[in-house]
Amino acid sequence: MYKILEKRMLTDTIFEMKIEAPRVAKAALPGQFVIVKTTQKGERVPLTISDYDAEAGTVSIVTQAVGKSTMELMTFEEGDSICDFVGPLGCPTDLCTMPEEELKQKNIIFIAGGVGAAPIYPQVKWLKAHGIDCDVIIGARTKNLIILEDQMREVAKNVYISTDDGSYAFNGRVTDLLKKLVEEDGKQYNHAVAIGPMIMMKFAVMMTKGLGIPTVVSLNPIMVDGTGMCGACRVTIGDEVKFACVDGPEFDGFKVNFDEAMRRQTMYRTQEGRAKLKFEEGQTHKNGGCGCGGDK
Repeated sequence: MYKILEKRMLTDTIFEMKIEAPRVAKAALPGQFVIVKTTQKGERVPLTISDYDAEAGTVSIVTQAVGKSTMELMTFEEGDSICDFVGPLGCPTDLCTMPEEELKQKNIIFIAGGVGAAPIYPQVKWLKAHGIDCDVIIGARTKNLIILEDQMREVAKNVYISTDDGSYAFNGRVTDLLKKLVEEDGKQYNHAVAIGPMIMMKFAVMMTKGLGIPTVVSLNPIMVDGTGMCGACRVTIGDEVKFACVDGPEFDGFKVNFDEAMRRQTMYRTQEGRAKLKFEEGQTHKNGGCGCGGDK
């Protein structure tokens, strides 16, 4: 059992939890995720790590209550315990393994859409700890859905906010703000990381491609099982078949077939759709799994 040490509501439906999980915290790196089960018979839910503290033995997650399992998790309070907290899973961001001299040459812009600010935060924090400055764009439909702004300002060089409805800061989408920063304000970037809803990442990549900024995206929104066994996060990267949960979740955004991934995401929601995908994709429908033993 894994104890909830802190809980904080960020919006009406988005919440942050700090979990006591020392082995996960000790091994975690930015970009990785965990699988959470609220009860023994609960659904497996992959959630990106939003922060971790190896010394304190804690891991934080930020979640939006959109389905039964995440709504159930939202009812848990400080002092309660969740059944399973398995991880860290997936590959850490390439920024963590990049040679120091190469990393120092990067002028990085992070682009966060909605809850995408959560997986971006540990990357920015890690870079700050290693003496690397970066800029961050956080966008949402309206002011009340902007999250982690204060925490991000503590670790980023510059934080820019955009809201689709103009209720706070820049009036427009994250892509509009990025274009303004580059074309009007003279900002120069040679590396971008975009994390958020699939449609947001698709258009962010279209913008960065036009601006000539190599871009990494995180495909955690399409993950379901988290081990490659369900086939939900099968995605085409260039001319290769990959699985977001075991090969990613981060990939070269210029190579991701977003239209195919979003089509599969929609089809996977129904039993008939899952059966059709399994038939169409044959042996490439699933991956062999990760074999992780979790924090046990």
